[in-house]
Amino acid sequence: MKPAIIAAALLCLLGVAASAAIPPERHVAIKATRFFYSPARIVLKTGQPVVLELTALDRLHGFDIPELHIRADILPGQVTEVRLTPAKAGTYEFHCDNFCGSGHETMAAKIVVED
Repeated sequence: MKPAIIAAALLCLLGVAASAAIPPERHVAIKATRFFYSPARIVLKTGQPVVLELTALDRLHGFDIPELHIRADILPGQVTEVRLTPAKAGTYEFHCDNFCGSGHETMAAKIVVED
């Protein structure tokens, strides 16, 4: 067998092994409206890539997870995607950081990361 064919076969096998080791992205839809996020609690697994699909139902809102250094604006009528791969188990609070009216200070929810 020619060395080029052997090398190509090995690369294919390594590519399959590498892609099998990476879990598929999980998509989680989060709706923001005065003065709530829905769902208010999201459970994720360490090492699993996640796409948070954020949608504002009424006005501009913010999405801020200070402990994970993640921040985004959520515009009405648009989906804002935030990608993350949780590396450490724990509970992380996120909140709206764009003033959205009286009650804004209570607009918060949690991401729980489990092993």
